[in-house]
Amino acid sequence: MIKIISVVGARPNFMKIAPIHRELQKFIPQVNHLICHTGQHYEEKMSKVFFNDLQLPKPDYYLGVGSGSHAVQTAKIMIEFEKVLIIEKPDLIIVVGDVNSTIACTLVAKKMGIKIAHIEAGLRSFDMNMPEEINSILTDRISDYLFVTEQSGLENLKNEGIDNNKVYFVGNTMIDSLIYYQNKISQSNFLDKSKLKKNEYVLVTFHRPSIVDNEESLKKLIGFLNKISRRKKVIFPIHPRTMSSLKEFSLDNYFSKNIILTEPIGYIDFQDLVKNTSLVITDSGGIQEETTFLGIQCITLRTTTERPITVDIGTNQLIGVEFEKAEKASLDVLSGNKKEGKIPKFWDGKSAERITNILLKTNSNQITNIK
Repeated sequence: MIKIISVVGARPNFMKIAPIHRELQKFIPQVNHLICHTGQHYEEKMSKVFFNDLQLPKPDYYLGVGSGSHAVQTAKIMIEFEKVLIIEKPDLIIVVGDVNSTIACTLVAKKMGIKIAHIEAGLRSFDMNMPEEINSILTDRISDYLFVTEQSGLENLKNEGIDNNKVYFVGNTMIDSLIYYQNKISQSNFLDKSKLKKNEYVLVTFHRPSIVDNEESLKKLIGFLNKISRRKKVIFPIHPRTMSSLKEFSLDNYFSKNIILTEPIGYIDFQDLVKNTSLVITDSGGIQEETTFLGIQCITLRTTTERPITVDIGTNQLIGVEFEKAEKASLDVLSGNKKEGKIPKFWDGKSAERITNILLKTNSNQITNIK
């Protein structure tokens, strides 16, 4: 038997681990797959609802680390995750993306001689001011399996001198989830409840510190969204970090009446919003991929993206943080000037199957009857 622990901490991790969990369940009892939730995203709307939407089982371990500075949060995760590894003695851990949970659990496992598989390896923004960039680089350096979602990941890992024998181009497990849950998404009635109609609204998400932690940039963001709302309704699910800043700077009442502010939205309902919007405006990472797969127009207010395939062949436009430029690009899209895109290689719903087969074949001394 092989024992595997998958680590989730922030909401983007959940939809990337869900398809891997489904695949590994096919090999019970020869595979024992456990889920450890670090509690990095600890609010129900940022965590529990995603487990329900994605039909994930209750985590085998919940570390409950909560918020804190990067150092405090990372340290808490390391202390608590070490206890899990001592109890369970897994053969392998799976970590996802670039959040604090990813690097914290990777460091602990490596020092205990446990193999590490990194999902979404090789993604680089080349912006070392982003904590996520540091987390991703360090995780890749010490992982044993590097599972890559797009061509840029292969090139980045090669340029960094990573052993090619550890690198696997498998596609995107987040797209696996998007494909798997399409029927469920189509049954969502969130648009009706929110009095929204297909293609008659703009969907907005913002949570990056570079925009939401600064009063001046937050004022500019609100002004920009107010202008967009003159053309179409805007729905803005507010990340807890963003809401905290809005209240701190007393800006939460400065939005136009045509902007719908909501709490964070569960996966299924949120994907219904993405699928039916005329435009997404964001500073997020994963939503750039989802919009590219769905053929939805996306404008990203960042100077760099770790997912360049969404710009190179997808429907994403990387605008920078100039709100006047973002306004012009948004109005162009709403006037019908849309960017054509296509779906990247291996974004086909089978990425988790590829990952599972690789992991089990390379550990075949512990399991039989592998595909």
